[in-house]
Amino acid sequence: MKDNENTWDKLLHIKTTGRDDSNSDQYRYPYEPTPYSVLERLANSGFIRKRDVVLDYGCGKGRVDFFLSYQTKANTIGVEYDERIYQSALENQKTTVSGGKSEFVLTRAEEYKVPSEVNRFYFFNPFSVELLRKVMTRIIESYYEKPREALLFFYYPSEEYISYLMTVDELEFYDEIACGDLFDGNDLRERIMIFSLSLL
Repeated sequence: MKDNENTWDKLLHIKTTGRDDSNSDQYRYPYEPTPYSVLERLANSGFIRKRDVVLDYGCGKGRVDFFLSYQTKANTIGVEYDERIYQSALENQKTTVSGGKSEFVLTRAEEYKVPSEVNRFYFFNPFSVELLRKVMTRIIESYYEKPREALLFFYYPSEEYISYLMTVDELEFYDEIACGDLFDGNDLRERIMIFSLSLL
């Protein structure tokens, strides 16, 4: 597993390994990159294509953005509130082989106005449910301004996240990508839950 992490970082010419909880608190969770094996499965699912624009919440050092841009040719936007980690994403942007398809924004997720071209959203437990509610308000506002087919991906979702998401009228459970076989143990959270946005 660790070999795969280093192999992809080298291939993409980026440095994204390791965990960083120096600026985490009860609302904003530590930086921990999505395992590449999970991203491979997401990229191969067919749910993200060349014409899509992916918004990655809590993008950290940009792994999801660079990988998906490289593998699917989609454009990506990474939102990060921690300035030091954001700077790491910018450093990676200078060296990555995925081209200029990724951009990064230094801001709090709940304050970010979602661009109308975004139609894919990625979350790996970046923040608390309290903040997720505010972020969802922003996403739904953007959606009502410009109705479009949109998918939201939640990797390793908590029970709290799932319980909340099931109450959002505009969201509908769409599909699931199983990831449990990629790791030892039998962790039921090892999956990507996919929700679609639909006007009622």
